[in-house]
Amino acid sequence: MRKVTHEADLCVIGGGLAGMCAAIAAARHGARVVLMQDRPVLGGNASSEIRMWICGAHQENNRETGIIEELQLENLARNPAPSYAMWDAVLYTAVAYQPNLTLLLNCSCRAAVTDAGRVREVTGWQLTTETEHTVRAALFSDCSGDSVLAAMAGADFRIGREAAGEHNEDIEPPVADKRTMGQSCLLQPRETPRPQPYAPPAWANYYASPEDLPYRTLHVGGGNNFWWIELGGEYDSIHDTEMLRHELLKVAYGVWDLVKNRGPQKDELANWALDWVGFLPGKRESRRCLGDHILTQNDVRAEGRFDDVIAYGGWSMDDHHPGGVATREKPTIFHPAPAPFGVPYRSLYSRNLDNLFFAGRNISATHAAMSSTRVMATCATMGQAVGTAAALALRHGLSPRGVYQERLGELQQLLMDDDCYLPHHARAVPERSRTAKLTATEGDPEPLRNGVDRPREGRDNGWTGSVGASVTYAFASPAPLRQARLILDSDLNRQTKNMPCSFLLNVENRTAPATLVKDFRLEAQAPSGEWSEVARVTDNTQRLVRVPLDVTARAIRFVPESTRGSEKAHVFAFDVR
Repeated sequence: MRKVTHEADLCVIGGGLAGMCAAIAAARHGARVVLMQDRPVLGGNASSEIRMWICGAHQENNRETGIIEELQLENLARNPAPSYAMWDAVLYTAVAYQPNLTLLLNCSCRAAVTDAGRVREVTGWQLTTETEHTVRAALFSDCSGDSVLAAMAGADFRIGREAAGEHNEDIEPPVADKRTMGQSCLLQPRETPRPQPYAPPAWANYYASPEDLPYRTLHVGGGNNFWWIELGGEYDSIHDTEMLRHELLKVAYGVWDLVKNRGPQKDELANWALDWVGFLPGKRESRRCLGDHILTQNDVRAEGRFDDVIAYGGWSMDDHHPGGVATREKPTIFHPAPAPFGVPYRSLYSRNLDNLFFAGRNISATHAAMSSTRVMATCATMGQAVGTAAALALRHGLSPRGVYQERLGELQQLLMDDDCYLPHHARAVPERSRTAKLTATEGDPEPLRNGVDRPREGRDNGWTGSVGASVTYAFASPAPLRQARLILDSDLNRQTKNMPCSFLLNVENRTAPATLVKDFRLEAQAPSGEWSEVARVTDNTQRLVRVPLDVTARAIRFVPESTRGSEKAHVFAFDVR
């Protein structure tokens, strides 16, 4: 057995979307990061091993941006088919090739050393190399979902449902219990050119008719991903997982038998085959860590208007029945939640361990509030907030709580500058852009520097112009410019999921949103008065675009040259610094 020791600024446990975004954000802001993931692929519940699509806030223009939008736009551009092999590659590329980031795959966190209220090191076992990896770091973040590090390190946590009276939550039961939402093994069918008979394994459950599965959607196609193939809420959602997987496989193969051979679609599904069944259950709930604030149902319903908002939710409080498919009752109740509602920073770090963050479904929230915040786009934005906060803490020698006490405003501005939307907050526009004269050859360019980078409350907050039109900043005197930052329109209302849940035989390839500016150039006016091109971006597929500059100019202008399909260019922010 080999032993390897890593020295890091931040160690992240868990390579789901929350852990990925935490690790990437911290590394981009200068921290040395180690990400320990116990699986061979990244993405957690969104990976090829589980295949749950990425969900987030409801309602118009509430799509989550920042790193999670970057990943999904990259997938649209690079994965037209779409293929889970390519989706895995998109996620792998984002982490494995990120400077300052060391990735440990197939490495399970199995021990932690704490001292004086701080985590000092963690040790993981890498199955594929028979290597014990020890990571020593100043800060740690548990993004494992099950809170494996937090539990070993002695962090305060909770499992199960609170009593309704504990936080005055009317969707909780009268008496607290250990019940949770369950876990699912999804199935995915594929259409083929010829008939595909199906004979289930002998051990599969037998369902004689749809009446055996009341309230469950059996339709193939559209948005049904068979999420309701769920068990485990009445058991130990961690230690009983292998037993539950065994039972879930019986359900999954039996459900396809019903759908394919006896269901109302059996004739039209003649050419459909069972393409994939998940052998790794996707979990919804287990341990929830406890922080300086516990987010509650009432916080959610009050829109989460916290001073320390660092992310937002907007999914319904989607409270799954603990019995899952074993109950004949409705599999979930969608309790209303406003979209968006703010998530406070104080729910993302431990109340009793001085250097432990957490992000994902294990944040400091009640069962009721977590039923909304657990969805992956929300988890990803919380992960980006944790990674950014960690880098800020390291820069100023602070604890996670110290960032809240001393650098909260700076954290929020860093997040918004990285294109993370924070409800009821505006991004600080650089002075160079704020004080310059701003003009456009057509349209009103002023929204480009109002600090709100998406439509809100009936205002577009963007500039629309023809291809070839321009927006210009003119300065009172020649100014050194080092970067241009643009937020382009990636269609925050697009309905395309990161990956499909069923595969039709003949479908059009997926592409980057038509609203994106594809090609553009930046031109600068030299102190002598001459204009010249100083930067050109071609084949763009991203919403947030930073363009490095090295020029002293009297003025600079942005000129869109083409879009991905829209007649006109639509831009939410253009500033220079």
